[in-house]
Amino acid sequence: MLPFLVTNTRTSLPHTSNMTPSPKIVNVGLIGCGEVAQVIHIPTLNNLNEQYRITYLCDVSQDALNHCATKVAQGPPGTPAPKLTKNAAEVCSSKDVDIVFVINSTEYHVHHAIMALENDKIAFVEKPMAMNVRDVNLMRQAEAKSKGTVMVGYMRRYATAFLDAVKEVGGMEQVTYARVRDIIGRNAFFVDQSGTFPKKFSDYSKEDGQDLAARNEDLVKEGLSTDLGVSVTKESSIMWTLLGNLGSHDLSLMREALGMPKSVLGCSLNASTVWNVLFQYPGFVCSYESGIDEIPRFDAHLEVYSKNKQVTVQYDTPYVKGLPVTMTIRENVNGHYEERFVRKTYEDPYTLEMKELYALATEGKPVKTTVEDAAEDLEIYQMIMSAGKAQFGQ
Repeated sequence: MLPFLVTNTRTSLPHTSNMTPSPKIVNVGLIGCGEVAQVIHIPTLNNLNEQYRITYLCDVSQDALNHCATKVAQGPPGTPAPKLTKNAAEVCSSKDVDIVFVINSTEYHVHHAIMALENDKIAFVEKPMAMNVRDVNLMRQAEAKSKGTVMVGYMRRYATAFLDAVKEVGGMEQVTYARVRDIIGRNAFFVDQSGTFPKKFSDYSKEDGQDLAARNEDLVKEGLSTDLGVSVTKESSIMWTLLGNLGSHDLSLMREALGMPKSVLGCSLNASTVWNVLFQYPGFVCSYESGIDEIPRFDAHLEVYSKNKQVTVQYDTPYVKGLPVTMTIRENVNGHYEERFVRKTYEDPYTLEMKELYALATEGKPVKTTVEDAAEDLEIYQMIMSAGKAQFGQ
């Protein structure tokens, strides 16, 4: 007999008290089976299958439901496949759902998040959370009455490099200038190389299409005309949508790193090229520039300057896994130039964001991307559109 072979099975088994308990599995229902679900959320949740299980898929398109069902990873033997439904209320009320992912069109974010809160669920809401004051207040009221809570999906703010950069900026004696930029090629270029093979479907009903259009008209009218007195034109509507979608990434980074701006000194809001805004902060200005063109590259960064230090956080497209977010520090150290390039991790911001969501669901750990936090983004959109209202026929 080999000397290391143990024949007494009672002594060879570990004591139960020393075994690491299995992590709690959090059940997730997804409302919306479009691009962000197919390219980002389903793959990320699949990768984190020791923490999450997708139990429901919901969409107005049956073809989208069927397609996404094939993308959900199978759990251990006996694990049921996700249920498919076109009824968001079914997802929100199900005992098999702990977190409702509201990842469909912006026009439905508030409606479905409130539905989740009414059922005391955690509502994970993709940004923008809300695009007018009325809807922000509705979210506040619903959360106040609920045992559930809201987390808004600002994934860039969970990147390790960004968190490190915020600490570096906080240590600066005085910020002298800042810039936030997001000039990118069209998403399709990156999505096509993501390895997720997403598809678009159009088998929704005429009534669903009409409902979406009506909600969009109401959202834009309430946000521009009612709240700001800005003319609702094709150009102003496009700019408003871009601020809520692409702009929310950059402006929320700016807020966390620098705080809220005092005012807008000037802006050029041409959605067909590059739009620019100059924000006034105490003692310095911050330039925001963004646009979408036909060059297949992703230039998204936050850059903050002081007299002796420059901190840059560089993002690459989130649609391709494994492209790290990095921080570069350039500074004067005892009279000489020093440059540090920091890449702590290859974990993408969406994965890091999902880990924070898991801690919220299992430990009650507070998150920073709350309803009140998202409301500050709306304030910034309003500052921009009010400053540029003359460009839309005012």
